[in-house]
Amino acid sequence: MIGYVTVGTNDLARAAKFYDALAAEMGTGRMMEFESFIAWGTPGGGCGIAATKPYDGNAATVGNGVMVGFEAQDTAQVDRLYALALANGGSDEGAPGARGDGFYAGYFRDPDGNKLNAFVMG
Repeated sequence: MIGYVTVGTNDLARAAKFYDALAAEMGTGRMMEFESFIAWGTPGGGCGIAATKPYDGNAATVGNGVMVGFEAQDTAQVDRLYALALANGGSDEGAPGARGDGFYAGYFRDPDGNKLNAFVMG
């Protein structure tokens, strides 16, 4: 249902390094790039993510209660995505582990403070 998600950034180069690492682990890369916007994903391949400087010119801020989840292939990939996030300027919001009912996830924030997770179900 969702075509793509955008997160705000105040430093596109820093966001690019962070999301390039996660996208590479997930087998994809940049699919669109402008001076103030980069999108990662595969055209026709489901939901993508983009980092953008806000159109209105104001500073990017974090949405309270907003989180983007990256669906991983398995628990090992959740662990790798979490480690990559922290290695590329992200911060911990909950180490990878079982969260009940077959849900395994690791939670982190990107360098701008946007909350993300990597998860697998089943």
